[in-house]
Amino acid sequence: MPNNVTSIILAGGQGSRLHPLTQSRSKPAVPIGGKFRLIDIPISNCLHHGIRTIWVLTQFASESLHRHIFQAYRLDPFSGGFVSVLAAAQTVDNKGWYQGTADAVRKNLSNFAQAGDMVLLLSGDHLYRMDFTDFIRFHAEKKADITLSVIPVPRSAVSELGILKMDPGHRVLDFKEKPKDDATIDSFALPGSLRPPAQGGEERTHVGSMGIYLFNKKVLFDVLEQYDFDDFGKQIIPAAMRDYNVYAYPFGGYWEDIGTIRAFFDAHIAMTSAAPPFNFYDEAHPIFTNARFLPAAKISGSNIDSSIVCEGCMIENAKIASSVVGVRSIIRDGSHLSRVVLMGADTYETDGQAGPRVGVGQNCHIRNAIIDKDVCIGDGAVLINKDSIVNGEKDGIVIKDGIIIVPKGVNVPPRYVL
Repeated sequence: MPNNVTSIILAGGQGSRLHPLTQSRSKPAVPIGGKFRLIDIPISNCLHHGIRTIWVLTQFASESLHRHIFQAYRLDPFSGGFVSVLAAAQTVDNKGWYQGTADAVRKNLSNFAQAGDMVLLLSGDHLYRMDFTDFIRFHAEKKADITLSVIPVPRSAVSELGILKMDPGHRVLDFKEKPKDDATIDSFALPGSLRPPAQGGEERTHVGSMGIYLFNKKVLFDVLEQYDFDDFGKQIIPAAMRDYNVYAYPFGGYWEDIGTIRAFFDAHIAMTSAAPPFNFYDEAHPIFTNARFLPAAKISGSNIDSSIVCEGCMIENAKIASSVVGVRSIIRDGSHLSRVVLMGADTYETDGQAGPRVGVGQNCHIRNAIIDKDVCIGDGAVLINKDSIVNGEKDGIVIKDGIIIVPKGVNVPPRYVL
């Protein structure tokens, strides 16, 4: 069945809420888990479930995303299939940028003429592991025209998601994208008897769309021609419910929209727990990425607790707790890191290189921080948000939701204190 499915991954988002991590890259290109990028998640899910014709639609700051895809995903000619990039570009018929998710697909319909019987639309920036085979089977059994994958969510998450109502047979009755007013949100709440057990202390009161859509190919082409709308969630799905069979597939696993700095940070810290909600250590369904051929991490005289340390790292006499240490990270003598996402570096320094040294210097203290790639932190620097700033910016360093973010390539001078 998956052989009849073509996947389109919508990866053109600017990701303004993840700024400054998206200052020089698109959201799907943001590193995650120490060695992966967000785009690896949907591509890996597709490949594990037999979907091997994959288009990735890109637009904003896409150079590093393109390079990563070209290096990581070269399917062999014997099994067939491809992972191909469609970058936003001007043509004789289309002069402008993509105006939304539906507009992006519409402007590339000619490329999808040979797509399979079903088209799976995915976002390029969510964290989840999903069996698309079950999803596709559900779609076929319901004789659906369009199927949305949905998950129970707490009220606090509703304003950032599409929410819906459905009947006992899972047919979608109503859909609203990112509602803000309380009356609308209340009207979409699940009856108390249908609410699943609370998770993380919050009651899950609504049904939220995961941004994963399965269309019959003909229906996809028809709705994009019939409705002159730019976005699937805001416009196409609500309009299509009047004319097509739209169903909701209940997903019971972990799913996270890594759309904000807080969500990104919390997801990483959760990875360091003994039983993480998202498990990168699934041998049967690994997350694929670019093979770097790096040496193993080298650690001496250090105390490391509940942390992830990736290949190519060099750590000397450091204390690290509840942190994710990315590829090629260098942490020098006497430094302490707690609840830090250290993304590492793209290359090693050459011997005798002049100027600041990439990585964490000696005797540094860093807490509750995201350190982007190729950052130089001078000896004795202290990054702990000592004044408990919630949101602000100083000397090129950003604080959001109380989390320190050092953007890519920034030099933090020796003995700097924040």
